[in-house]
Amino acid sequence: MYVVATAGHVDHGKSTLLRALTGMEPDRWAQERERGMTIDLGHVWTRLATGHRVAFVDVPGHERFLGNMLAGVGPVPAVLFVVAADEGWMPQSAEHLAALDALGVRHGVLAITRSDLCEPEYAAQEAAGMLAGTSLAGLPAVPVSATTGAGLAQLRAALAAMFDRLPAPDPLAPVRLWVDRSFAARGSGTVVTGTLGAGTIRVGDELHCGRYGRLRVRGLQTLQEQVDSVAALARVAVNLRGADHGELPRGTALLTPDRWCRTDEVDGWLEPPGGTGTAGDPVPVPVPPAALTVHIGSARVPARVRLLGHGGPGGRLAVRLHLSAPLPLHVGDRAVLRDANRARGERIVGRLTVLDVRPPRLARRGAAAELAGWLAGLAGPPDGAALLARRGLLRRQDLALMGRAAPAALAVGDWLLDPDHAGALRGRLAAVVHGYATAHPLEPAIPVEAARHLLGLPERRLVEALVRPPLRLDAGRIADTGGRTGLPAPIAAALVRLRADLDPHPFQAPEQQRLTELGFDHRSLAAAERHGELLRLADGVVLLAGADERAARILAGLPQPFTASAARQALDTTRRVAIPLLELLDRRGYTERVDQTARRCRPNPVQR
Repeated sequence: MYVVATAGHVDHGKSTLLRALTGMEPDRWAQERERGMTIDLGHVWTRLATGHRVAFVDVPGHERFLGNMLAGVGPVPAVLFVVAADEGWMPQSAEHLAALDALGVRHGVLAITRSDLCEPEYAAQEAAGMLAGTSLAGLPAVPVSATTGAGLAQLRAALAAMFDRLPAPDPLAPVRLWVDRSFAARGSGTVVTGTLGAGTIRVGDELHCGRYGRLRVRGLQTLQEQVDSVAALARVAVNLRGADHGELPRGTALLTPDRWCRTDEVDGWLEPPGGTGTAGDPVPVPVPPAALTVHIGSARVPARVRLLGHGGPGGRLAVRLHLSAPLPLHVGDRAVLRDANRARGERIVGRLTVLDVRPPRLARRGAAAELAGWLAGLAGPPDGAALLARRGLLRRQDLALMGRAAPAALAVGDWLLDPDHAGALRGRLAAVVHGYATAHPLEPAIPVEAARHLLGLPERRLVEALVRPPLRLDAGRIADTGGRTGLPAPIAAALVRLRADLDPHPFQAPEQQRLTELGFDHRSLAAAERHGELLRLADGVVLLAGADERAARILAGLPQPFTASAARQALDTTRRVAIPLLELLDRRGYTERVDQTARRCRPNPVQR
C-alpha cells in the first residue's frame, strides 16, 4: 500500500479530485459537505490499473485548520499538491509547502485542477517556481479536471510512477503510530486510526501508549479489511484492549515498548521554511518567538524556545525546546515549528531537526555556547558514535531509545565507554590511586567505591574495567604496583629501632609490649608489611623481611630430617616463633613434612 496526503489552498478542489479518483467521499462530516470545505482529515482509497493500492489522506486547506492539515501530512511520505488553474498560487499553498518542506517530504505530484475552466500552463509554471528551492522542487505537473474527467488517467500514471521511486519502509523498525482518529466501535471497544510509517503491527502485540501504559492489539484493519498483521507503509485501524473511548486523542502515539525516548526537552537545528519567498531566495531564520507549537506526526505540543547560537549552513539556528508535554522522539526526527499566535499572524517558523533527545544540563558558564558550537559543527543528525563521544558514557538501552545503533566501544555490561573518554578516565584513575596512597599511607590501597566516587562514575564495575598495569585490583581495592610511595617517617624510624633489636638475634620476635615501645601499632605493622619491610608470622609475631630465606639456609645445615625442637635451637628462638615460621617454610616450599614430628629441607626449593 502507498499513502498520499493532499495539500493546497482552500477550495482548490482537493476533495473533489479524490472523489473522482476513488469514487469515495473524503468529507466525513455533514458540516463539511454542507459548507463545501474540508475541516478535518478524510481518508479514501483506490487501486490503480497498475495494481498499486493507494490510500489518500485529505487535509483541510483553510488557514484556520492548518493544525489539522499538519496532523494529516506528518506521517505521510508523499503528497498530491493541488493548485487550481483559475486561481493559481495562493497564501495557503505557500503555507502548506512550507510545512511539507519542513517535514522533508520529497515525493509527490502537482495536480493543476479546474483545467476545464482556465488554461493550466500559467498556474503550472507559477507553482513550479514556488516549489523550486524546496524539498518538492521538480514535481511533475498534471492538468486535470474532476468535472470532465480529463487528465485523470495521466494523474493515475504519474502517481504510479512516483510510487516506484519511493524508498521502501523498514518493516523491522520500531512502531510509532500517530493516532489521527479515535472512536468506539460497537462490540469492539476503542479503535484508533493512523498512518503506519515504519515497522509492523500484529494482533496480540503490546504497544506502549504514554501514561496509559501498555495496550494489547485485539484486532487490525487496513482499508476496511480484517488482517492479522500490517507492515508499513499503510493506513491502519487498531482495535485496542485496555483503553476507553476518548482516552486516546489525536496526537497520541502507539509505540513499540522500550524503543522510544519520551522527552520534554530536545536540542536541534531550526532551519528556514521553504516556499515562502521568491524562488531561489533562501529565507533567513529570524530569532524565533519564545513560545511556539511543535507539530510532529499528528501531535501538536506548545514549547518554549531557547536560542543557543546563530550560524551554520543555510542560516540555521541551534535551539533547545522545552515541551509542555513529553513526546516519543528519536535523534533525526523532523518537526514543524509554528507560531500559533494570531496577533502575530499564524505562520510556519521553520523545521526542527532533532539532534539530541536527552540534552545535557546547561549549569555552568559557557555551557550553552559550547553546546551551540557542537550542534553547529554537525554535518547531520549524530550517529551512536557521535552521541557517545559527546557524553563519554552511555547505556546501550539509552542509544536504542534515541534511535541509534551502539558503536564499537569499551563495553561493561550494558554500559558503553567512548575510547577517548576511557583513556582519560584511566589517567584520572592513576592520579586518584597515587593521591590516595600519599594521603593515606597506612591504608592498603584505595577502595573501588572511593575511586568510583572521585571519578563520578555510576557503577563500580566501570572503575574495575579501567584498571590496567601498573594498577592492580585486589580484594576490592586498587593499588599502584609500580609507583609505591615511601613509608611515613615515624614508621621508618620504628623499623630502624626494630632492626637494631633483631640484628644480634634475627629470629627472636619482640613481644607486643616491645613493638609498642618501638613505635608500632596494628596499622603501622600492616603498612610496613605491605611495603615489604616485615614478615608477619602470626598476630603480634613479626620478623624482618627475608627471615624466611635466612632460616631455610640455617635449617639446611642440620641433619635431615629434623624436629621442631632442633629447628628452634638452631634458629635461637622460642616455640612461639619457631612453629609459625616452620609452617610458613612448608607453605613456601622450603621444607616438607616427613611424619608427624619431623620435616626436611627440599633439595631444590621452589617458593609457592
